[in-house]
Amino acid sequence: MGILSQLVIVIGLSFAGLAISSAVPVAIPGSIISLVLLFLLMVLKVVKPSHIKDAGQFLTGNMGFFFVAPLVAIMDYFDILGGSLPAFIAICVISTLATFLATAFTVNAMVSLQRKWSQKRQK
Repeated sequence: MGILSQLVIVIGLSFAGLAISSAVPVAIPGSIISLVLLFLLMVLKVVKPSHIKDAGQFLTGNMGFFFVAPLVAIMDYFDILGGSLPAFIAICVISTLATFLATAFTVNAMVSLQRKWSQKRQK
């Protein structure tokens, strides 16, 4: 599968998630719905990892490029953020650490669950 068709799958799921997000009365981000849709499609084996592998590697490999526009937008509002710069930096550091810790505990829990499941299967 070519990278263009892989990108169509990823972008199509993204648009589907945004459409569902705007249609439901509950405030759930479209990106989260898109990830759930992708997960469900992969569990149901409609989409295989090989179907989106190259597009995923391209997007993660160029991730820094996608942060340029938000950083420029922050610089446009530097005069507003200037007085709150220490608080802004503290919030960034604390939220980054919280994300790292949540990810580490989640991965640790999933690894232990997988070990338990594999031990049950071997019995």
